[in-house]
Amino acid sequence: MKEKKLLIFMPSVEGGGVEKNFFLIVNDLIKKFSNITVITAHKSIKKRLDKKINLITPSLNIWCTKSRYPKYFICLIYLALFLLRNKYTLVFAFQANIYASIIAKFFSKDIIIRSNSSSEGWSKNFLKNLLYKFFFKLPNQIIVNSFEFKKKLDVKFGVNSHVIYNPLNKNEIIKMSKKKIKLKFFTGSFIKIITVGRLVDQKDHLTMLKAINLIKNRNIKLLIIGSGKNKIILDNYIKSNNLLSKVKILPFKKNPYKYIALADIFLFTSIYEGLPNVLLEAQCLKKYIISTDCPTGPKEILLNGKVGELVPILDYREVSKKIVKYDKTKKNKKIRLGYSNLNRFDYEYNINKYFKVIKKFIYL
Repeated sequence: MKEKKLLIFMPSVEGGGVEKNFFLIVNDLIKKFSNITVITAHKSIKKRLDKKINLITPSLNIWCTKSRYPKYFICLIYLALFLLRNKYTLVFAFQANIYASIIAKFFSKDIIIRSNSSSEGWSKNFLKNLLYKFFFKLPNQIIVNSFEFKKKLDVKFGVNSHVIYNPLNKNEIIKMSKKKIKLKFFTGSFIKIITVGRLVDQKDHLTMLKAINLIKNRNIKLLIIGSGKNKIILDNYIKSNNLLSKVKILPFKKNPYKYIALADIFLFTSIYEGLPNVLLEAQCLKKYIISTDCPTGPKEILLNGKVGELVPILDYREVSKKIVKYDKTKKNKKIRLGYSNLNRFDYEYNINKYFKVIKKFIYL
């Protein structure tokens, strides 16, 4: 059978969970398919891709801005040009899914899209819902990363999405977590709390800061790792509430695992997600998790609260109560149960699911 070219569409690489999954998936797919091309605005990712993968990027760095939309614009042009010149192509889009689907179908090409976060974050009004309901009919396959996500998406937009969990490479995470680090902020005997994520509204770091402010007289410290537009807002809150000795913000780290390894609690306060990688990584490193019960993912990862604590979104008072109640000796059972249930996110098992989906459309 003749194999189509596989075109991966990933305009914006920002260092979050979507990007982690992108690299894991693409670098494995090249072992199974002979011709893979990636379209992105970021030349710098070449060193993180398998050498056999072709890379198409803008020649000028001005397109690699902080905003996603200029990247989407230029990369969609490259997508159209590629499809115009290459008759037998299968598109796999990680971002700008609706735009990519329109272009793919204009050129009569099959397309698979991967939706990575709950529609609560990107479909907020009646008109948008109508448009998505129409355009979600275009892709040949929609992949989502949790069963809760699938249920919401299918009902809301009348589709039949396919669930593939985020592939979790436990061995690599544990290996990276063992790298030595000196962090004076986490030196001493107190409850060490950590969170990792972009400093954006979706992650709602203000809720965790309000929770810490309620119990700042307790023997606790919070380390926030991440970069983003809300850094100034968070810094101002920390200073105005005299939390400088209790809270520290570090910028994005390529290896956050060595920091997570030092903590007792992993705290997560997102308003919406898809299937948050950081919770899987925290479980992998046997950390106790306190998370908002946001749509979607945390409830599924934490087995409806059996292997961690779930609190309502925006409820900083409940977050503070869960932190105060933390007792390491009593929480070990939940931690062990959470770790033992990570097999469903196994790297090889879930990567193979991607292979099976693509296989349906890539052969002529």
